[in-house]
Amino acid sequence: MESHLTSDMFKGTMDEQAGTGTTFHDFRARTIDGVEQDLSEYRGRLVLVVNTASECTFTPQLTALQELQDRFGEHGFTVLGFPSDQFRQEPGTDEEIKELCTSTYEVTFPLFSKVDVNGPGAHPLWQWMCTQKAGVIGGRIAWNFTKFLIDGEGRVLRRYAPPVPPARIARRIETELGLR
Repeated sequence: MESHLTSDMFKGTMDEQAGTGTTFHDFRARTIDGVEQDLSEYRGRLVLVVNTASECTFTPQLTALQELQDRFGEHGFTVLGFPSDQFRQEPGTDEEIKELCTSTYEVTFPLFSKVDVNGPGAHPLWQWMCTQKAGVIGGRIAWNFTKFLIDGEGRVLRRYAPPVPPARIARRIETELGLR
């Protein structure tokens, strides 16, 4: 996979990123339209970060993720989709991915440029999130549609395995947003 990493996507080294002072808001990522975005723009919002793929058994979760966005967006919640081809299930270009997500699944939540989520070429955000909440196989992302819930201060609250349907996360979102 072509790396889109630049030195300005994070501040400091990964060792510093793993420290307690680093938050989600310290990172940058390229949107699916090619624009560099500071993730600090999501400060104060509850965010669900998901690695997506268009040819995965879990791809229909895009509909349920959009339902969460529709239900909770006006209350301070945002889904962020990060396509990845590390499991050989996202062969398309950013343009093709955007077209599929918006036309087939009616996705309106923000999508980012395709990234690696594991290994030395992994986007720094994904490296950091994996250090904050390890999964069943340690820090690595096991499969597409791994989800990280990030609070308004940029801390990782919870990691959800790929089979966890987005609807099962709704109660936690309600609680975090003070809607319960």
